[in-house]
Amino acid sequence: MKNGTQLTRAFFAQDTLKVARNLLGARLVRLENGRRLSGVIIETEAYRGEEDLGCHCRAGRTKRTEIMYGLPGYSYIYFVYGMHWLLNFVTERDGFPGAVLIRAIIPDEGQGIIAVRRSERPRAEWTNGPAKLCQALGINGQQNGQDACAPNASIFVERGTEIPAERVSVAARVGLNTVPEPWKSIPWRFLAKV
Repeated sequence: MKNGTQLTRAFFAQDTLKVARNLLGARLVRLENGRRLSGVIIETEAYRGEEDLGCHCRAGRTKRTEIMYGLPGYSYIYFVYGMHWLLNFVTERDGFPGAVLIRAIIPDEGQGIIAVRRSERPRAEWTNGPAKLCQALGINGQQNGQDACAPNASIFVERGTEIPAERVSVAARVGLNTVPEPWKSIPWRFLAKV
């Protein structure tokens, strides 16, 4: 149930900031039990290199971060606060750690399933945060380390509509309260105005 516009490894092999910006307007897809759940990506955050003190790789290679040092285009999914899954896609070249966190989408396929999973919230809050979109799309640690560029991928990204520069804003990344400057305030969050 793919439409032939799945993003390739070459897309993810670019600079993390470029990938984060260019994912805006693309479609995040989750195939689940033969059904497509998807949404247009409207918010991302970039994390790159061991020098980025907001990045999980600031401590170097660990069991948790090993995937970030691998091939671009793989999913890096981790658990936070003992309750939430967050989805990232690995970027850059093999051996250099980078990833883009998918922070928000506008759902456009599978809304019935998403509505059930997010039933306690108004429609505007179904997927307007990284943990919310993972819950809505049924994404969890079982998909960590999957190749989003593979023909049989269950989580992948399709080309979408390019978002013009005047409709994109940048801001500081969210939740880095204990991270020192300049990393706490560096404008590596990308938002599409819709």
